[in-house]
Amino acid sequence: MPRLLGRLVRIESSSYDPEGVNRVVSLLAREWKKRGARVSRIRPAKTAGRGDVLRCELPGGKNSGKQILVLGHTDTVYERGTLARMPFRADGKRAYGPGVLDMKAGLVIALAAVDALRAAGEAPRRRLVFLWTPDEEIGSGSSRPVIEREARRSAATLVLEPGTGPEGKLKTARKGTGEFTLEVRGRAAHAGVNPQDGVNAIHELALQIARVARFADARRGTTANADVIEGGTRTNVIAEHARARVDVRCGRAADISHLEARFRRLRPILPGAKLRVSGGIDRPPMEHGRAAGLFRQAQAAGREMGLRLEESSTGGGSDGNFTAALGVPTLDGLGAAGAGAHMQGEHILTRSLAERAALLAALLATL
Repeated sequence: MPRLLGRLVRIESSSYDPEGVNRVVSLLAREWKKRGARVSRIRPAKTAGRGDVLRCELPGGKNSGKQILVLGHTDTVYERGTLARMPFRADGKRAYGPGVLDMKAGLVIALAAVDALRAAGEAPRRRLVFLWTPDEEIGSGSSRPVIEREARRSAATLVLEPGTGPEGKLKTARKGTGEFTLEVRGRAAHAGVNPQDGVNAIHELALQIARVARFADARRGTTANADVIEGGTRTNVIAEHARARVDVRCGRAADISHLEARFRRLRPILPGAKLRVSGGIDRPPMEHGRAAGLFRQAQAAGREMGLRLEESSTGGGSDGNFTAALGVPTLDGLGAAGAGAHMQGEHILTRSLAERAALLAALLATL
């Protein structure tokens, strides 16, 4: 497993690098074909400049009805060239590298789980579909229709995103995520000669950001953070344009329409300023409680292996948000344990590879 993981991590596959993503897809396609899977590559039409979706299907045995869907992604947040300063390395206890935790280890775990089933002579009860998407890290704009189509055919979804913390806690709840853009148009003027004739777009934007910050509600699990801002041209020119991108998160589906309505009701504050608001919630929440049955089944399987499994919730989104929103029981965080996702020290605990492969194999055999 670590050797295959090293091969995958050494292929740089930023979401915005379809060539790199498709090299990962090609490697995985070969591995799945070796295991007798029916493999197809899907080129999403919705968003240009993305890699292919890889679908790998294995037949089921006793139950020919709905399938089991296993989700993961082939893209990472790291741009090409990151390997030069952050190479793959393994010391026996940990493996390091860009995307090793989030989530190339999950890709390896899926293959090893199928190998474990074969070695144990176990046939899954249902058809298994493994779906690997190319743009999860940037919202799954191109792959969402494919994910939702497969979800509607599924009795359950298992997501190979990393577990929470070094314990690898499974994820039974995720916040919904989205982004709004605030664009302000003011009026340019000389900052020294006639500032009174201008309308400062940056000042207007600052007032709007302060207003948006009050949309956050810790009690309800709602956050709103302006994380990218830009505007103006020169220090001696009253800024005519300004823009902010606001990250929003909510814990309950019932809060989505309320939060979106608050953004739509924003109006300019300074006389003469114009405001345009766009965006919305693009990943609905995976609400707590909907994965209870799957989590209990995973706990029971873990106990047989000597693993103590706990659950967790997270503010981050995944492709599992889409399947859960459709009412499909979804258990997330079945990937490797580790730390440092999206950071210089990203790593996995190597022992978790085999543990998670065994756990996934047990779920695939019994669901």
